[in-house]
Amino acid sequence: MNRDLQELPRFDDNWTFLYFEKGHIEQDQMSVAYFTEYKKIPIPVETLSLLMLGPGTTITHEAMKRISASRCMIEWVGEDGVRFYASGLAQTYSSRNLLQQVRLYANDFERLRIVRKMYRMRFDEDLSENLSLEQLRGKEGARVRTAYRELAGKHGVKWDGRSYDQSEWQSASPINRALSAANSTLYGIVHSAIIASGCSPALGFVHQGKQLSFVYDIADLYKTEIAVPVAFEVSKESSSPETTVRRKMRDLFREKKLMKRIIPDIMEILYGDRTAGERDNFPEGRDVAVNY
Repeated sequence: MNRDLQELPRFDDNWTFLYFEKGHIEQDQMSVAYFTEYKKIPIPVETLSLLMLGPGTTITHEAMKRISASRCMIEWVGEDGVRFYASGLAQTYSSRNLLQQVRLYANDFERLRIVRKMYRMRFDEDLSENLSLEQLRGKEGARVRTAYRELAGKHGVKWDGRSYDQSEWQSASPINRALSAANSTLYGIVHSAIIASGCSPALGFVHQGKQLSFVYDIADLYKTEIAVPVAFEVSKESSSPETTVRRKMRDLFREKKLMKRIIPDIMEILYGDRTAGERDNFPEGRDVAVNY
């Protein structure tokens, strides 16, 4: 574990998580514990909502049963939570957030209202209610292309547009590979938060038709602030930028305290209230959390 148990990172006062790596988790009396060669650390799964397992972590069948009985969600992630691989046991006791997401998605007027809200959150600009979804996407694309050009000029990076072939990855320009690596890292952290909040990764408002549409929607809130600048900065210095980009993204997540922002931003989008949806998601009186 990379920090003391007394210093739990938080999204806000009601959401907590624990992250472990390079150790072994097994049942310990009536709970579970994290073991290394030198120490044992009890894990308070009864008062925990999210347990994140990083590289080098193993867990026993009995420990998984205990975690399941405690209604603690578990996720398998990359180093420091930068990548999301899989999750087990939906932690929420209510489908409220998912149902709210479905209601907004299924109503054409509400869906456009949410798209305008996300645009405003991202660019601090109000848009006309008369714009269609295609027009809104067009305005968003224009703002992003402008950001690309400005950063290319700032860092002295040749920019010919966003273009790459996944089947011929190494033939892509360093900046396109850097952008893809930065976006992938951001998607992992956002995916974890969406799962933890009880929402569907597939029901997007701007993006539609893919299993990660809502992940792309939420990640877009932070791309021009975090992912795009990192990609241009690194690609200026390296022709093989992927590893460096992921490390810089991880460090910037900490610096920007992104983990504290994602779920409140989701609640703001769905309810217009950054603390909405929490009370119904968890049993009354439990000091719970959805952090990482």
